[in-house]
Amino acid sequence: MTVSLRARLGAVLRSPLTPIWLVVFLLPFGRASELGTLLCLLGAIILFVRDRHALAGHAGARLLLWLWAAYFLAALISVPDAIEPVRSGSSVAAYLRFAPFGVYVCFAVRRESRLRALCLATAVVVALWALDAWVQAFTGYSLGGPAQAQRISGIFGAGDLKLGPVLASLSPFVLWAVRRRLGRTGLIAAMLFLLGPILLAGSRAAWITYGVALLAFFWMEARRPLRFAGWIVAACVVVAVAMGVAWKTSARFDARMDRTLSALRDNPHAWNHALSGRLDIWRVTARMVAAHPVNGVGVRDYRYAYPAYAPPDDHFLGAESCGPGTGACHPHQIVLEVLSDTGAIGLALWLAALALALRAWRSVGADARRRAFPVTVALAATLFPLNTHLAFYSAWWGLLFWWLLALWCAALHVDVPDSAPVRLPRIHRRGRSDVHGA
Repeated sequence: MTVSLRARLGAVLRSPLTPIWLVVFLLPFGRASELGTLLCLLGAIILFVRDRHALAGHAGARLLLWLWAAYFLAALISVPDAIEPVRSGSSVAAYLRFAPFGVYVCFAVRRESRLRALCLATAVVVALWALDAWVQAFTGYSLGGPAQAQRISGIFGAGDLKLGPVLASLSPFVLWAVRRRLGRTGLIAAMLFLLGPILLAGSRAAWITYGVALLAFFWMEARRPLRFAGWIVAACVVVAVAMGVAWKTSARFDARMDRTLSALRDNPHAWNHALSGRLDIWRVTARMVAAHPVNGVGVRDYRYAYPAYAPPDDHFLGAESCGPGTGACHPHQIVLEVLSDTGAIGLALWLAALALALRAWRSVGADARRRAFPVTVALAATLFPLNTHLAFYSAWWGLLFWWLLALWCAALHVDVPDSAPVRLPRIHRRGRSDVHGA
């Protein structure tokens, strides 16, 4: 290894951005992504040991803590009446890690060059995942192993079908990076490059998420209603052609479309079949919310409460995908998840956090909103309520959600010029900590 390569590798390992980036890089490997969280936690501890009043100087970190408080309190209030109080309590205890993690992100990303570097590094990782998915689409194999019968799974593997939702949620980083470097032509090419894997991954929720992200980039390019409509029409034509090609050439995509189009049949169960049984889940959720309207059944206790409110012939009963004696794992919809797990109190806290976030976004200047654009689009597309979702109170998807939210708070309040030093603790490979200019 050359001296220059060693120096670069050493610089990467010592960078305060590395623990943040590791969270995304290790996402395909399950709980391994918590390594980045742990390093950020240690960095936050060192930061406050050296400066107990650090929060006073960072509006983004304070915003992050207010948003975390709403998320955490909604979960905490659900514990006393939880179906499984011990399980809910342990989940709530695990959410404590998001506060120091988010604070570290806010302090690590205090200058625009570091925000750009982190967004670019994320874009590279997501682009490599998409490239691996293309390889799997053509060969049947990827770094994650062989594809599933009905959809490609990419680096996440056939036993963990999260490729579509993750690619869709993080797609704005790729689109933003390519637009900055290659212009509009590059942006269009990147949109098509991501479209294939997202379609073939077979998650219809991911299709909607990606569509929301594309609309934001269309508006960024158009800036006028008529031109915006032109972008949408052109995109619809391209997507129709892409879907037609995939329909004729991919048995996996054909199976997903057959299920989707079953909603058009003259059959009372057609919609439920097209939605993979989601209507059954939502009916059970409505009964659950009616029985526990104040503070819900407890975070992560949905699966244990499900059998008490499901009809005897519910096909999610006995499936044991979430463990013996359980039903569906979660409601697959963010509003219903908050209502069923944390009740009306939890929903009120989430809405208060949303109002606070919108107020913060509007109060910062146009330059700050421009800096935060890719993160804002990723967060908005992920949270888009007219969609189905993974569980935001789960360990894995909750971590990705908090990674986006922490980076968004940091991006809104970048306040250190590139020429000024940033004082932030770094954790060295030998276990020794120090404070350096970032």
